[in-house]
Amino acid sequence: MTTLSHEPARAVAEKRWWSELLVSEMWAFLAIAMIWLSVLFTAVYGPNIETQGVAGDTETWPSVVIVVPFAFFATWVVARNGFRHTQKD
Repeated sequence: MTTLSHEPARAVAEKRWWSELLVSEMWAFLAIAMIWLSVLFTAVYGPNIETQGVAGDTETWPSVVIVVPFAFFATWVVARNGFRHTQKD
């Protein structure tokens, strides 16, 4: 009677919970979410920008108008760097 031997056991890479924390996509997502949450809170609770012209006319703008372009560019930079996939050697 012959018996077959099993293949040698392969080492299974143990997956640790903290290895998921090192994923750059997750941190990029959280950074972008915080950027736009700050825009939301600025829109809801932020003060207005009031200007007065020479002729005495006044204009009122929400302060989020100033914040949104900066949030857009910050999102662009974070997404470009956080979601970039580079080839590892």
